[in-house]
This record gives sequence, C-alpha cells and structure tokens, in this order.
Amino acid sequence: MKTGFLANAAIAAAMLMPVPAGAAEYTTILLEKVVNRTPDQTWAKIGPYCSIATWLKVKCVLTVGNGVAVGTNRLLNDNNNEIMVAITPYSYTYTQPSSTILYHGTLAVEPLDRGRQTRIVYTLFYDQAPLGTDQAKAENRAARTKRFNEALDAMKALAEAP
Repeated sequence: MKTGFLANAAIAAAMLMPVPAGAAEYTTILLEKVVNRTPDQTWAKIGPYCSIATWLKVKCVLTVGNGVAVGTNRLLNDNNNEIMVAITPYSYTYTQPSSTILYHGTLAVEPLDRGRQTRIVYTLFYDQAPLGTDQAKAENRAARTKRFNEALDAMKALAEAP
C-alpha cells in the first residue's frame, strides 16, 4: 500500500513538472554599411525610434513612451509590437514580445576614420528552432538578410542625402 502511494505521488509530481521545450537554436545575422557622414549626422537621420518607417518602409506609431527610453513601444503596420529594451546615444535594441522566435534587433552606429565616416551595424538575434526544417530556417534567414540589407541601403542613402 505504501509503495502504491509513493508511486502515485511520484507520478503526480512528475506531471506537475514543466515539460522542457525543444532545444533553442540561436542565430545571429550581422549586417554593416559604411556611410560618408559623421555618427551625429547619421544617427540624426536614421536613429529616431520611428525613423524605421522611412528606411524599412513600414507604418510606425509610438504607443508607449517617447522613443528615447527603455520601455518605449512602437507598433509597426498596426500589428507588430516592438519594445525598446536598451538604448545608448548611438544605438537601441528592441524585442518583439509576441514573437515565437525570441526575436531581438539592434541598430547602432560606430565612428570610423576619426569620426569622419560611420559604420551602421544592424544585428538580428533569434531562436530559429521554432521555424522547423533546415530549409525553412535557411529561407527565413535569407529573407531577413535581404530585407535588412535593403534597409541598410536605404539608411545609407538617407544619411548621405543633403
């Protein structure tokens, strides 16, 4: 009788334990573009939190915060929330809280050539495991790389415009 009680207790305890999710498979996409402007000039044109509307060609509305503080939320295309989780004078990092892939992005500018030029750096970090197959992961990566390379080209043009 005592053995049955302990076995049932062990089964009940096991049922209450969280089931581990599949192993995460984090990946990073690092993209860069050199701009013939100073970091100040570059950041002024591409850095404001909703300037993404111009260089990524999306609708952007600040729904919480002012765009210069952690916790600011921007809504892209009326359905994609992005919350700022870090900020410096020349960078910010955001996350998409409803994303199933733990998506984070960072936009930063770095001085080059004693500040006469700027390197724009865009880093995407996410868990590709939920995407499933190797083919789906590769296609997703290729699409993100293409989209953000196009965004970097638009940022360069915007920053270098008179």
